[in-house]
Amino acid sequence: MTESLIDLSSDTATCPTPAMRRTMAEAPVGDEQKGEDPTVNLLQEKTANLLGKEAVIFLPSSTMSNEIAFKVHTRPDDEIIMEQSSHPIHFEVGGPAFHSGAMIYPIAGHRGLFQPDQLQAVIRPDAPHFPRSRLVSLENTHNMGGGTIWPVEQLEGVCATARQHDLALHLDGARLLNAVVASGIPAARYAAPFDSVCLCLSKGLGAPVGSVLAGSQAFIREARRYKHLFGGAMRQAGIIAAGGVYALDHNIERLAEDHANAQLLAEGLSSMTGVDINPEHVETNIIFFELTPETPFTAPVFVERLEQRGVRMIAMGPSRIRAVTHLDVSRPGIEMALDIIRDVLQG
Repeated sequence: MTESLIDLSSDTATCPTPAMRRTMAEAPVGDEQKGEDPTVNLLQEKTANLLGKEAVIFLPSSTMSNEIAFKVHTRPDDEIIMEQSSHPIHFEVGGPAFHSGAMIYPIAGHRGLFQPDQLQAVIRPDAPHFPRSRLVSLENTHNMGGGTIWPVEQLEGVCATARQHDLALHLDGARLLNAVVASGIPAARYAAPFDSVCLCLSKGLGAPVGSVLAGSQAFIREARRYKHLFGGAMRQAGIIAAGGVYALDHNIERLAEDHANAQLLAEGLSSMTGVDINPEHVETNIIFFELTPETPFTAPVFVERLEQRGVRMIAMGPSRIRAVTHLDVSRPGIEMALDIIRDVLQG
């Protein structure tokens, strides 16, 4: 293991910069539970304006944001419709069932996305022996799809179909600002059709912790109750909210650098024997690639050898690997990682 790790395992690996740390240390604080923390209030105001929503609540994580949204929108025996590789299905510990008593109907999409007619086909009839279709949840960008961006017309078409059936809509926008920067489409347009939207502050934006959940005033009043129930209420939370304020002020546009580095990594990988990747599928900062059958080791062995050389990625199966670019890995770091990957593949 080298002393300097090129950590491409996730954009959650980002660390606060010295300037962000200073901002956090100097943040004015108050009692967040009572609505008296000025820095939390500033963060909530900024993100409400960014997303075009009436109100926002600051939460520890986007998993909590998603789960609170599901709890507000549904009741036991309801069904939540989402794409089959979505984050709440695989990476939230069965939260929709545990917290909300809700079923999930997984749609077989393409790289995390699906069409309006696919939604239409799975909405339940109004009959006593079916669960109630109650909520549609979309993920933009889509993690397991490879950082895919929902084309805004397709997204709006799915939302229109949901509205025709009086279904609520939630946007898991943990990486929404990656979509905004890559597409040039404002966050408020992506968010407009949805009753609730979450946005993560601790991924590409570089804050150490935090997420926001946005919606109507009535929705956020209910969300605040579940924030307490789920153990998410805090006291002098301005210290961590200040990291989010700094990130929104300084780190949105620089996400384009992460996207460029992801393209550099994908194009470099595509030139290597033993790797199967289509660089055209890399839309933002997430890269998936496959080791081909002629490669003499599995993905878990490959990532272990990379780590020994100072590059960290994640094996997502016997041959599939994920890499994610972020503000703590520079272009020279990507170039160095490519050299190490090439050496490891060559044995």
